[in-house]
Amino acid sequence: MSSAFKICVALLALTSFAFASNTLRVCADPNNLPFSDQKQQGFENKLAELVAHDLGMKIQYTWEPQRTTFLKRTLFANKCDVVMNVPTGLAAVSTTQPYFTSTYVFVTRKDKNATLRSLDDAALRQERIGVHIIGDEYNSLPPAQALAKRGITRNVVGYSIYGTLADINPPAQLISAVANNDVDVAIAWGPLAGYFAPKASVPLRIVPICSDAPDRFTPMVFSFAMGVRKNDAALLQRLNKVLAHRAADIHHLLASYGVPFANTNQLAQPCKGGA
Repeated sequence: MSSAFKICVALLALTSFAFASNTLRVCADPNNLPFSDQKQQGFENKLAELVAHDLGMKIQYTWEPQRTTFLKRTLFANKCDVVMNVPTGLAAVSTTQPYFTSTYVFVTRKDKNATLRSLDDAALRQERIGVHIIGDEYNSLPPAQALAKRGITRNVVGYSIYGTLADINPPAQLISAVANNDVDVAIAWGPLAGYFAPKASVPLRIVPICSDAPDRFTPMVFSFAMGVRKNDAALLQRLNKVLAHRAADIHHLLASYGVPFANTNQLAQPCKGGA
């Protein structure tokens, strides 16, 4: 191999590295508001813009529906380098410090008098309850699991959190079911409810689920972070610095999307002393 050829190879490698290091490659769902969409209207998209700005990078998206193979087809396939929203401590990846903690909530019509606060409220056994499900598995997400523990199953209606690839904003169907009186109450992840409920055809009420019996309780409060590959310690460190420096701006961003915040390290909001 000639010296000139070796120099060319080295220059090409350096050029490729410079390009890659100047690009924040983001894995995202193209149809998953309020988190992300292909028009870059979700809070994950806005957060990516904030991070890229602070790191002096440009954004390149890899779009993939967020299904069970999402990480395998994106991050682990080296098509992108960061997922903007994963559960804190997710074992498959390295996660940043959490940048928000939220809770599952009850969603009801405001023209109904009953205000549910706890999964142990007796009235819940008489209501038509809508929950998100994954596929045909009714016990795949925390609300359905918690209801099943209490023997509440016959009056539960499942709505696919994924929908079909042709559906626009599939998670919103659960919130619309409350507005349309198809169910009496929905139990929804706070960021979804906080974003879609104000857009409903009738006024809706959002109430964080509370519990004073954590020994019987499936956790309803979860923290979220960004996720990178296990061997990407350098990017993880840079992301953590941005999160720490821009914490107030990120909180304001999430609040503008209606995200209900919760206290970290709680299974659920406490009922005692609450509203």
